Amino acid sequence: MIEPTRITSTFPVIDAALAALPDVMLEEMLPAVVESQLLLQREISERTPTSGAGTLRESIGAMPVTFSRDVIAGEVGTALHYAQPVELGSRPHFPPIEPLAEWVSRKLGKTGDEGRGIAFAIARKIAKHGTAPRHMFRDGLAATQTQIHEILSAAAERGLRRVSQ
Repeated sequence: MIEPTRITSTFPVIDAALAALPDVMLEEMLPAVVESQLLLQREISERTPTSGAGTLRESIGAMPVTFSRDVIAGEVGTALHYAQPVELGSRPHFPPIEPLAEWVSRKLGKTGDEGRGIAFAIARKIAKHGTAPRHMFRDGLAATQTQIHEILSAAAERGLRRVSQ
């Protein structure tokens, strides 16, 4: 069996630059990922419908950045279970009345029988037509993708310049 040929550098400057590359790139890329997350968070939040209380909008945030030698990842999301039907819309279904009655009270100031009647009318409309998608995550990412690419590219270029010096 023939052993693979290994190429080794006899240039100490190149060896030092390659050894420093992961640390330097992490130092440059980590803040760039956080900056990108905050930009994306703002764009998604601005596109998120408000319920009067702003619960969904306020729940959207940057998740902790994860990194290894090979990958640096940043995410923006929410833990609220109803974010997905707001993002993607929903098929016709009869929703629970109480959350709708609370929304009617906050948004329209209607309570009691009148508020429950309005909530029931909204529930019937959702039961007949479903809800329209809002695509705040999809559209927020589309609106920021070029800018995020520029932020990350600039960070990578700074890291490479630092290593090559």
